[in-house]
Amino acid sequence: MFMAQLMKKALAQNPNLLRTLMGLSVTLILLLSYAVYGATVSPSYYLYTTEANETDHEIGEPTRIYQESSNTTIWAWEIPANSSNLTWIHLSVIDLSADSKVKLINSAGLYSHRLLGVDSDQAFSCAEQCQKNTTHEVESTDGGTVTIHALTSFDPSRRNNGTVYGANLEEASEKAKELIEYEHIPSNLRVEVTETGDRVTTPQVVLITVNEEFDSIAVFSVDAATEFLWALAAVVGCFSMVLIPSFTVYFAAKAKENKDRLKLEQSEEQVKASLDE
Repeated sequence: MFMAQLMKKALAQNPNLLRTLMGLSVTLILLLSYAVYGATVSPSYYLYTTEANETDHEIGEPTRIYQESSNTTIWAWEIPANSSNLTWIHLSVIDLSADSKVKLINSAGLYSHRLLGVDSDQAFSCAEQCQKNTTHEVESTDGGTVTIHALTSFDPSRRNNGTVYGANLEEASEKAKELIEYEHIPSNLRVEVTETGDRVTTPQVVLITVNEEFDSIAVFSVDAATEFLWALAAVVGCFSMVLIPSFTVYFAAKAKENKDRLKLEQSEEQVKASLDE
C-alpha cells in the first residue's frame, strides 16, 4: 500500500510519469545492450591454430643385456626425436611377458600421469597431477601391452590452438609464435624393458612423437546479430525484475482506486434516488 500511495502521489504531480519511465527504461535497455555487445566483440583478441606433425619412428634392433644375478633381461632402444616444438610422446610396448617393467627416459624431463591421454570418468588435470621426471616407469604384472603418454609441457598454449591479445595482427602473430616455439633439448628418448628370465623374444616398441608449428591466426569474431539479441535479452530480464513489481503495484492500486470510485458513485446514486422518493 505504501508503494501504491507513493506511485499515486507521483502520478498526480506528474501525469506523464508513466510515459517518462517507459521511455527511460527502453533507452537504458538499448544502451546497456549495446555496451554488453561491444564488450563481447573485441578486435584485440586473436585465435591462432597449430599444425600437428606426427612421426611414427622406425625402431631398430635393441641392446640386449641378460643379468644372471637377478635373472632378468633388459632391452634398450635409443631413439632420436625432433626437438623443435616437441609436444607429445606416445609409447606402446607390445608382447610383454608377465612382471615386466617399461621405462621411458629423457634427460630433459617429461610430464606424465597414468590418466594422461586416457578416456576416464575421473577428474584429471595435467597441470595439477602430472609429474615431471627424467624417467617414467610402468609395471605390467600380467604382460601384454604397456602404454605411456608424456608431454614436454602441460601449457595448453603450445598445442591444440589458443588465443592471444594484441593491438594488431602482427603483434598477435608474434605473441602466438613465442608461445608455440620451443626447443626440447636433449630430445633423445631411451626405452628400457626389463623382463624376468633369460628372454630371447624381443618386445615390439611403437613410438610416436608430435611436433606442432604455427599455422594461422585470425581476429576473434562472433555473430553480431546473435550477440546483440543475447545482450538485449539479458538486460531486459534484469530490468524486468525491477520494473515489473513496481508497475504491478501501480496498476493494482489504479484498479482498486477505480473500484472504490465506482462503489462511491453507486452509493451516491442510491442516496440521491432515496432522497428523490
